[in-house]
Amino acid sequence: MIVVHKLSKYYGPRPAIEDVSFTVQPGEILGFLGPNGAGKTTTMRILTGYLPPTSGTASVAGCDVVKQSLEARRKIGYLPETVPLYPEMSVRSYLDYMAKLKGVPGKVRRSRIDEVMEKTRVAHRQHDLIGRLSKGYRQRVGLAQALVGDPEVLILDEPTVGLDPKQIIEARSLIKGLGGTHTIILSTHILPEVSATCSRVLIISDGRIVAEDTPQNLDRRLRGAENISLEVRGPRNAVLSALRRVPKVLAVEVRDGTDRASPDRAAYVVTCELGSDIREALAQSVVSNGWGLLELRPVGLSLEEIFLRLTTSDEAHAGTGVPEAVEA
Repeated sequence: MIVVHKLSKYYGPRPAIEDVSFTVQPGEILGFLGPNGAGKTTTMRILTGYLPPTSGTASVAGCDVVKQSLEARRKIGYLPETVPLYPEMSVRSYLDYMAKLKGVPGKVRRSRIDEVMEKTRVAHRQHDLIGRLSKGYRQRVGLAQALVGDPEVLILDEPTVGLDPKQIIEARSLIKGLGGTHTIILSTHILPEVSATCSRVLIISDGRIVAEDTPQNLDRRLRGAENISLEVRGPRNAVLSALRRVPKVLAVEVRDGTDRASPDRAAYVVTCELGSDIREALAQSVVSNGWGLLELRPVGLSLEEIFLRLTTSDEAHAGTGVPEAVEA
């Protein structure tokens, strides 16, 4: 649905993005992550026809974003970080205006507007002036205008900015529900948002793609091993020795925060070979010794930890990319 191949954008000698390549499958929700100035907004502006690339190609639903710009833009619903709204218009009149611009036929325009207002929870404010709405409601109206043309592709830049916690949950649920019928690129700094809504993550840093995979696979690739957390009631030294004897175990440590004043109860982190599932063997080792198994679960890196590992070294070179005023 979206194909990007060796896309580059230079401002003078400085690259905003360089040799960026990725694909997004139909119905997929892709999380697009990166520090400020990494190249996210430049990439999205190129995909939406706002900026021309210096080199490389990009296509949306089979339409080249440069050679077939109008056709490509008709297939895209775009929610920029700063939503372009008209404060003197009511919600309904604004959406009607946007529907006309997007070529929604008159015979279905009213029903389409009603549908997107219901989806974005703004129907009860449809006659209010946009200028009198809170920031959260204005963000919802922006999402409604991105949807009103029933696009095949949605490109959302920080879609939950300004929303309260309840609204954020509703927005995430809405975005996740749109996957399958729409192909979505979601750019955000809120990492739990990606975990909650996206099937795949693309991380960009200093204008280049540094990782592209599911959060789970990124975790495995960075660790090079599997971690399992256990909480056991039993003599600590004996438990450590027994767990270390289980086949494919590489290391066992007492987890930080364990209450050392309770010698008969402790939490452990077991590191085992990548791709091995030794949970049953660990449980048998504990139970066969007559100890109490209180917890056993796999442990992974959080998306925050993955993000920092992949981008921190690049951020040390801050100042070599495009100035913040150009690429925010």
